[in-house]
Amino acid sequence: MSENAIELSEVTKRFGPKTAVNRVSFTVREGQCYGLIGPNGAGKTTTFSMMCGYLFPDAGGLRVLGADPSTPGALKRKVGVLPQDAVLPPAWPVGVLLTYWARLSGLADPAREAKEALDKVGLPETWKLPAGALSHGMAKRVSMAQALMGAPPVVLLDEPTAGLDPKIAAAVRQLIRDMKGRHTVVVSSHNLQELEELCDATALLDRGNLVTAATMAEMTSQAAEFRVQVARGNVPLPDVRALPGVRAATLDPSGVLTVQFDTTGGAPEEVITRTVGLLVAREVLILGVSRGRKLEDRVLQLT
Repeated sequence: MSENAIELSEVTKRFGPKTAVNRVSFTVREGQCYGLIGPNGAGKTTTFSMMCGYLFPDAGGLRVLGADPSTPGALKRKVGVLPQDAVLPPAWPVGVLLTYWARLSGLADPAREAKEALDKVGLPETWKLPAGALSHGMAKRVSMAQALMGAPPVVLLDEPTAGLDPKIAAAVRQLIRDMKGRHTVVVSSHNLQELEELCDATALLDRGNLVTAATMAEMTSQAAEFRVQVARGNVPLPDVRALPGVRAATLDPSGVLTVQFDTTGGAPEEVITRTVGLLVAREVLILGVSRGRKLEDRVLQLT
């Protein structure tokens, strides 16, 4: 897919004298899983809320599937939303609640849509349960089910796995993977490892400003460096640096060899193989090889 699903251009949002989002611009392409990253107070939730149409920009332009979210009804059946702190009416049975929401969305068969959405999040057994009887994790998944009803082309998820046990969180991540390519998914989260695993691209915000917007490969330098965890042996740094395609090589005290490379020495896998081959020939024992750096390291460097 080549079109942009979401476009922000110089978007600004103020709350009194405080500027929560300051002239932020980035685009989300159709079919991408896109991450919103930033510390508390970075402007993530405000940006997310403007994409949903919950808040309106004070300046700049924002389009979701070509529509202005500030126009009443513009995002109906186009966008599904999981707010971070979604609260379900405790007395309502889950099936009745989801069916009601599906009817409000104008879906052709509300009960069927509700049941299919519950199946997607693995909770068909909650159909007759009152929402107040659900655990935190179950309530989170029911809220996610309402975001998926009608298969909206854009799905916005705020902290989708926060508070879930590891097994359920893994199932939610797999659900997000399954949506990639068929839906445009935006995930706002503090879980950087999760975003690195799921997202094709990301925007990093800090104190209301856009620090960078880039593909995940660019953020983690997967096309520019790799790391070798050395178990034992003497690493011949001068010889590594002399290999074709290697721009720089450093060895830290923990035994991690970081090699920065370019394409003059061939494809990345050729440079990696050449480097590992040299180390093996010099009887250096290797624990592992990884491309790029952790997203967490990059975020800490930039903020």
